[in-house]
Amino acid sequence: MGQTITLTGMVLSAAPVGEYDRRVMILTKERGKISAFARGARRPGNQLMAAVSPFSFGRFETYEGRSSYTVVKADITNYFRELAEHMENACYGFYFLELTDYYARENTEEIHMLKLLYQSLRALEKENLDNRLVRRIFELKTMVINGEYPNVFSCLSCRKEENLHWFSTKTGGTLCENCGGQAGQIFLDESVLYAMQYIITSTIEKLYTFTVSEAVLEKLEDIMNEYMVFYVERKFHALQILEENEGFAAQIIANSAKSGNQ
Repeated sequence: MGQTITLTGMVLSAAPVGEYDRRVMILTKERGKISAFARGARRPGNQLMAAVSPFSFGRFETYEGRSSYTVVKADITNYFRELAEHMENACYGFYFLELTDYYARENTEEIHMLKLLYQSLRALEKENLDNRLVRRIFELKTMVINGEYPNVFSCLSCRKEENLHWFSTKTGGTLCENCGGQAGQIFLDESVLYAMQYIITSTIEKLYTFTVSEAVLEKLEDIMNEYMVFYVERKFHALQILEENEGFAAQIIANSAKSGNQ
């Protein structure tokens, strides 16, 4: 069948094939994103049933074929089962998997993207971290790893590094107080600018060690929403579900407040 190799990675997606098999997409440290088949994984009692589910992280023993791999054994060290216990966390997690799948490539070393994905899913499990902030950190750092992040360290027009008060999605970065201020640009205060600079320059291990005020988070959301729409050419299913539920939850809160005032 081919040479047996062991790869460290995480299952990004899984789909049924035939009566009992499953086709999975795995982000691996050594080979980037790979497509693999798990024979009999949907058969009751099969040892691969849980191992080839989304979020499963560990070591996968595979046979390498001409166009795909076959998983024959797996040693899973983290299933991230806690994510499935909370709908919002699960939606964020599946969105992270989808965004990773969008950027990941075959036959490339993906150690940084794999590490970011793992740490970000762990961050979703922490009650003291706002999932909205975790999402924006993950999005921006994903772009850093893939070389599409905005320049927030100097003015894109005059190159000065002081008084960077405006963000331009169209030009991909910051403008100083003299060069910015045009229609369509977003005003930045120092806290928002510092947060973006920290996310871009920080090691992955230190990404989720800070919090921000609600005002800073909302501004960061505005920037990343515009930037993602402009530079990412895909609709993400999990994100649509998440945003629909956020809107539903907001309506419930608004209706409750209205009822309480009557």
